Amino acid sequence: MKLRSILGAAWAAAAIATATPAAAHGVGEKATPHFAQAIPNIPGKSLIAVVVDYAPGGASPSHVHAKSAFIFAYVVSGAIESQVNDGPKRVYRAGESFYETPGSSHPVSRNASKTKPAKLLAVFVVDTDDKQLTTPVK
Repeated sequence: MKLRSILGAAWAAAAIATATPAAAHGVGEKATPHFAQAIPNIPGKSLIAVVVDYAPGGASPSHVHAKSAFIFAYVVSGAIESQVNDGPKRVYRAGESFYETPGSSHPVSRNASKTKPAKLLAVFVVDTDDKQLTTPVK
């Protein structure tokens, strides 16, 4: 069991090193891995946090996340316009949050302001062996 914990921690460390949603980078968007840890009481799952900074007018291209990913998104500052799947576009302001269920698409994710920056904290519960958290939609 201890070996499994060590391997899980190693996978989590590798995940944070490769978990940047770099493939989905858009104009005026910077994603920075912030935290990764295997969840000890849920074998095969990890918790990964990514901070996404949007410059004024910045946006992410349409994307999907790892099929196993449940995502909790919290707006740290500014305002983020988001759309999950075919749901309505909505603007979330600092202190508000939303979530994405596994298999969701994220066609809209952008700073709602053309003049002020915005920051989002995205927390993923994901299969530990998922290496790419974000994939752009072509």
